[in-house]
Amino acid sequence: MNILLIITNQYRGPIPVIPLGPCLVAESCERTGHQVQILDFMFERDPLHTLNSVIDKSKPDIVGISLRNIDNNDMLHPVTFYKELTLLMECVRRKTDAAIILGGAAVGVMPEALLRFTGADWAVLWDGELVFPEVLEALSTGRMPKDIPGIAWIEDTGFRINTGFGDRFSGNSLVPDFHRWIDLPAYLSRFSTVPIQTKLGCHFKCIYCTYRKIEGEDYRLCDPQSIAAEIADLEKMGMRDLEFVDNVFNSPYDHAMAICHAVAKYRTKARLQTVELNPLFVDDELIGAMELAGFVGIGITVESAADPVLDRLRKGYTSREVYKASEVINRHNIPCLWIFMLGGPGETEETVQETLRFAEECISQRDVALFMTGVRIYPGTELENIARTEGILTLSSHEMLEPVFYLSPALNLEWLLEKVRYSMARRMNFMSPSAIGLPFLPVISLLGYWMGVKPPLWKYTRYIRTGLRCLGRDL
Repeated sequence: MNILLIITNQYRGPIPVIPLGPCLVAESCERTGHQVQILDFMFERDPLHTLNSVIDKSKPDIVGISLRNIDNNDMLHPVTFYKELTLLMECVRRKTDAAIILGGAAVGVMPEALLRFTGADWAVLWDGELVFPEVLEALSTGRMPKDIPGIAWIEDTGFRINTGFGDRFSGNSLVPDFHRWIDLPAYLSRFSTVPIQTKLGCHFKCIYCTYRKIEGEDYRLCDPQSIAAEIADLEKMGMRDLEFVDNVFNSPYDHAMAICHAVAKYRTKARLQTVELNPLFVDDELIGAMELAGFVGIGITVESAADPVLDRLRKGYTSREVYKASEVINRHNIPCLWIFMLGGPGETEETVQETLRFAEECISQRDVALFMTGVRIYPGTELENIARTEGILTLSSHEMLEPVFYLSPALNLEWLLEKVRYSMARRMNFMSPSAIGLPFLPVISLLGYWMGVKPPLWKYTRYIRTGLRCLGRDL
């Protein structure tokens, strides 16, 4: 069959994200005998005009549409992405009778709402590189793919999803040949890092998170030696800035250590990053191994430094582990991005001040703190149940495409914002989500690249803020 895969993501803040999933799906479909073309909207000036032209030339039998995010996850400056699908769907329906199949992380989170909004024929959940080829096989032989696990659809009787047991990823590689499918130089020139995934699945039970819904609860691990070999090959091809995008890099701990040791043996010049460390598994041995492997930036998604909040969020660790992690980080030289999420269940004025006090006292000037406000509520999470019980959420689940956020009833939003602003005024290495949405940040990224600035970009926060303050544009 002739397959057209459309990557809809055009959001470049703070840097464009290289589309790992669609490239994996494209290669998987090609291996099963299909002709595949990817249309990536990221750098298209007139995406719909290009889409019209591509459909005329390729005459696809199947159109796959990849949606990475529903919105930008920012309570103060929300930007939605799903609405852009309306004109796209109209264009595809007008130009071809091809079946339309949705996929991507956003679809795994809210399949019913997105199927109803777009009117697409099918939605692929779970591991797209496995499920999508099975759907193509069924459609190519005239069968309806309703018996395939990991597929969802709308019929006269309502929303249907096949949650039966099916094949899930269990292999040695989640690294596609990016050069074949996308304009990789355009991404790299804007500080984009090449994504590396070493496993799927998540054991943690954070009340707001959707990873278990998308990837499942059981870990499926890639072979560390295979990952190290892939990294060495990427580095030889000129792709030196690589980022591990596992939902939690250092869990399982032994797997993370094995990855680091395997990469270190190759002695490549690759610059590695991850912003998904769990403080529960941060120790000197791990950070030392990451230094030897070539990590130039790490991040800890800690959310809070207050026990009442960590407990309600079901993070699985306490403030003791948070403080211990800071001591470890301060003994090493890798720049660290600390990510906090203020306003969740259990948050009070006292817990906010406890977290800000930790940030001011324990995060070095070399490192950076990012303060998010509010928590995006997704259907099927424990946070949704909490929000409904507290009367914060009254919308039905399929109405939650428009972003809705949880903010603790014990907090006043203006008080919270003022406290964060006060801390930011005292520490130039602190930032809020407004920094990510700066309209001129992509230009700064492009200029920085051509000037030879090395990623990660966030480590220059205090310099960027100082320059903006001189121009009267501080965050």
